[in-house]
Amino acid sequence: MKQTKNIYLALAVLLCASFTMMHHGWADYDQTKPQDFTTKIEESIYENPHVLAKVKYNKEMYTVFLAPTSRMTDRGLTGDMIKKGTEVRLVAYPHKTEKGEMRAERIFVDGKKFELR
Repeated sequence: MKQTKNIYLALAVLLCASFTMMHHGWADYDQTKPQDFTTKIEESIYENPHVLAKVKYNKEMYTVFLAPTSRMTDRGLTGDMIKKGTEVRLVAYPHKTEKGEMRAERIFVDGKKFELR
């Protein structure tokens, strides 16, 4: 019985550690280089832990991390509003080491601003 408890405890620790490692903190993004651009959503994934949008920027494809789904819906931004083909304006910061990745500070859809932080 004690061995089973230890196994469950070890699994719980590993699970928590994996979520911590997957979390994208703001420190990984260069906030001294804000990118403000208009683009079309090529693909969007509206699920936790963060909503993702794939967009073209400077002729290259980028994955842009938006906000958790709960924050998006609390601020009135639904999955249907950022579906493929939707034109948006993004203010985002490039990742310091991962080429092709950004984190959005805000998004404008149909002229309406949504703060994501």
